[in-house]
Amino acid sequence: MSTVTETGIPAGTWTIDKAHTKVGFAVKHMGVSTVRGEFREFDGVLEVDESGSLSARGTVKAASVHTNQEQRDEHLRSADFFDVEAYPDIDFRSTSIERLDDENFRIAGELTIHGVTRPVELNAEIGGVELGMDGEQRTGLEVTGQLSRKDYEMRFNAALGSGNAVVADKVKLALDVEAIRQDS
Repeated sequence: MSTVTETGIPAGTWTIDKAHTKVGFAVKHMGVSTVRGEFREFDGVLEVDESGSLSARGTVKAASVHTNQEQRDEHLRSADFFDVEAYPDIDFRSTSIERLDDENFRIAGELTIHGVTRPVELNAEIGGVELGMDGEQRTGLEVTGQLSRKDYEMRFNAALGSGNAVVADKVKLALDVEAIRQDS
C-alpha cells in the first residue's frame, strides 16, 4: 500500500504511457494561421516521494517531429531548426514543482533544445488517479507553456512584406500525459 500525498498522487515512480500521451506544440505561420505538431518518440518519469515532493524529467527524440507535412518535417529536422544530427534529444528536468491549488501546479525546470539549456516555466493540471483495467494505478496531467525559438538559437526565418515572419518566435507547448505507477 502506498502513501497518498497531498497532491492526490500516491508516492512512487510513474512512467509515461506512450499510447496515451501526446507531446505537442503550436506556432504561428505567416502571422495568419497556426501549425500544430507533435513528437512521436519520448520517455518521461514523475517521481513522488512520501512527503509529496514531485520531480519530473523527460526526453524527446527531435527527429520524431511530425506536422502532417513531410517536407516541413524534414526542414524542422535540419540545421535550420532542431539539427537532429548534432542534437538528437530534447531534455527536460524539473527544478521545482509548486502546488497552486488542488489540481494546478507550476513546474520550473531546465529545457535543453538544440544544445542550449534554458530555464522554463510550465503549468500543469492533474486529472486525478484511477485504476486501470489491469489494476495498475494511472494519473494524467495536462501541461502547457511557451518558449522562444531564439532562446534556443533556432533563428531561421524570413520576413514578409507585411512585417510578419514566416515562422513565429513564440512556440506554445501542450502535453497530454498519462503515467502508470511502476511499483503498484
